[in-house]
Amino acid sequence: MKKITLFLLALTLLTGCQAAPAGEAVQDRTGVTVVMPPTSEPEAGFDPAFGWGAGEHVHEPLIQSTLTVTNPDLTIGYDLATDMSVSEDGLTWTVTIRDGVKFTDGEPLTAEDVAFTYNTVKETSSVNDFTMLDRAETVDGATVVFHMRTPFSIWPYTMAVVGIVPEHAYDPATYGTNPIGSGRYILKQWDRGQQVILEYNPDYYGQQPRMEKVTILFMEEDAAFLAVQAGQADLAYTSAPYAGQTVDGFSLLSVKSVDNRGINLPIWNNELTSDPLVRHAINLGLDRQRMIDDVLNGYGTPAYSVCDGMPWYSLVNEIEHDRTKAAGLLDAAGWLAGPDGIREKDGVRAALTIHYAAGDSVRQGMAAELANQLKELGIETDIKGVGWDTAYTDALSNPLVWGWGAHTPMELYNIYHTAPGSDSALYSPYSNERADELMNAALACTDLEESYALWQAAQEEIAKDAPWVWLVNVDHLYWVREGLAVAEQKIHPHGHGWSIVNNVDRWEWGV
Repeated sequence: MKKITLFLLALTLLTGCQAAPAGEAVQDRTGVTVVMPPTSEPEAGFDPAFGWGAGEHVHEPLIQSTLTVTNPDLTIGYDLATDMSVSEDGLTWTVTIRDGVKFTDGEPLTAEDVAFTYNTVKETSSVNDFTMLDRAETVDGATVVFHMRTPFSIWPYTMAVVGIVPEHAYDPATYGTNPIGSGRYILKQWDRGQQVILEYNPDYYGQQPRMEKVTILFMEEDAAFLAVQAGQADLAYTSAPYAGQTVDGFSLLSVKSVDNRGINLPIWNNELTSDPLVRHAINLGLDRQRMIDDVLNGYGTPAYSVCDGMPWYSLVNEIEHDRTKAAGLLDAAGWLAGPDGIREKDGVRAALTIHYAAGDSVRQGMAAELANQLKELGIETDIKGVGWDTAYTDALSNPLVWGWGAHTPMELYNIYHTAPGSDSALYSPYSNERADELMNAALACTDLEESYALWQAAQEEIAKDAPWVWLVNVDHLYWVREGLAVAEQKIHPHGHGWSIVNNVDRWEWGV
């Protein structure tokens, strides 16, 4: 009890408000307090050159403007850009930017700032993949040209997460803690390890934010739930184990995601999964809805690929659970049930060890459920929690429970495309020459929407091999205070953080 009391006292000091019973507002109706996990706090600050807005968990940078944005259906729209075109060879992108945009220090934003930003990110960032970019240069104050090393049709998706910084006021040593941007919000305060306070930018060129102040608190999940119970937050992340709880004055918001969990099936370094019939049998024999019900308390959707629901997704990935057919494939492959029900072939026992990231309860639950269901197919399965320092190496010969999902087809490319100079994909040994050709053609396409069909065709080739088995897309769950209208959410990518506030400027309080 003493620990909880001290926690609430600290929280009251952080949010600058009196402790309030659940259901009572802790701020005026022009602001909102949001709780995110500690992993959402940007270690390097709010600098796009060091990963703010990009990386594994992509989101809109809020403080800075971007050239493009992703629409609710994950097609591309404009922010700073007013027009863009690509050359016939796909090696030159020309982007026109809007006039009259100012940074928060009053200086105009020009094409020179855009070129400077991209060249800086290219040279500095270890998070953004800019290997396809040669250089950015300006034609005039309103036109920037991107010269590519290789054709890259999905460049507009990269432009949607790179915030523009001012060349005249950029210092890599200090910008992350004192960012100057042209976005919807200004960084008012950052108390490391505790909170971030954003206030609306009065000179913003777009619609004035309805939420004038956004306070972000960084808390572990247990503390986040306590904050909700104490009425000290308006929206807070949570997970399936808490979904059965009720809190007066709050409701549970469930947001669909492409935040998927799946396992790789090594095709070269594992005697069991190297057999394509076995891989297809596992894909067919797993009951994804049962996993959702048992592990996620029903908060999820079946996953069939790394890009479910994206414009480039192919329905060919979707298969219907059929344990009888799965058993038939295992029989046809010569893996026959022994006296104890575990299958064998040529004296080799059908056995797997599934690894998961130690400390991740959802992945552990998935691994345990996988072991149960695979045993029903006659495959003996152990599970093992490992650190990420060994997980990648282990995945070369044993299945690993992964988490993926992004607003770009590069997720598909990075997982399945043959790595340059080798015979394996980037994250798990795999190679499909025809799939490589189709993905290369998709990147070389000069029409973004036409490229979607090529990404879909690549998935059709990959589906023949079943090198991965996708399990579930995890719903992102949030406690929301009554009266707070959260604007419609785009499907969330991997990562339970800043995506929820992509459109916080459009949230509002009811009357």
